[in-house]
Amino acid sequence: MMEKLKQLGIIPVDYAVLRSLFSDYMSPRNKIANLQREGKLIRLKRGMFVVSPDLSKQLLSVELIANHIHGPSYVSMESALRYYGLIPEQVHTVRSMTTSRSRKYENPLGYFEYTTVSNAYYPIGIRLQNVENKYVFLMATPEKALCDLITATPQLRIQSLKALRIYLEDDLRFEMSILKKMDGDIIRQCIDTGKKKDVLKLLLKLFQS
Repeated sequence: MMEKLKQLGIIPVDYAVLRSLFSDYMSPRNKIANLQREGKLIRLKRGMFVVSPDLSKQLLSVELIANHIHGPSYVSMESALRYYGLIPEQVHTVRSMTTSRSRKYENPLGYFEYTTVSNAYYPIGIRLQNVENKYVFLMATPEKALCDLITATPQLRIQSLKALRIYLEDDLRFEMSILKKMDGDIIRQCIDTGKKKDVLKLLLKLFQS
């Protein structure tokens, strides 16, 4: 039975899948609870679990897990920028954008936060990140992650190119050399459908300068 559990790998599964896996047991619910107590299953949220890396012998992906916990969603903001190596700070909350309502979750793997965006804005600049042909997850491109961060951060007041540069260089410690390689079309689409258009226009100007 543990072999069956191992075969689930690092993909989060819901309670119904686990219950069918342990259908031979008199009480699948008790079996699942015992596996959780033994540390073989990790509870991500109510009704959703992932096999412990101690059992699967595979590293978990918090990005993949973030996609599953609350959806539709894609990983973005500081979480995406850190993943790409564009900011130096460790990120302790996995931040995502969603067309569903905003939510926060805490589980043994950390904190997961979701910010609501419009249906028109959501699909711009997101990609399927393929990890060694083993699994994929949805993540913002660097351009979209920056737009998301700027538009979703409350009390962020940027009214000049100089202020934007200071925010990127000093507050985020963003890798500025990458700006020249970024795709301005993604910013333009965000300007057309998103919020804080004046700041995003400054961002586009900075890309082009």
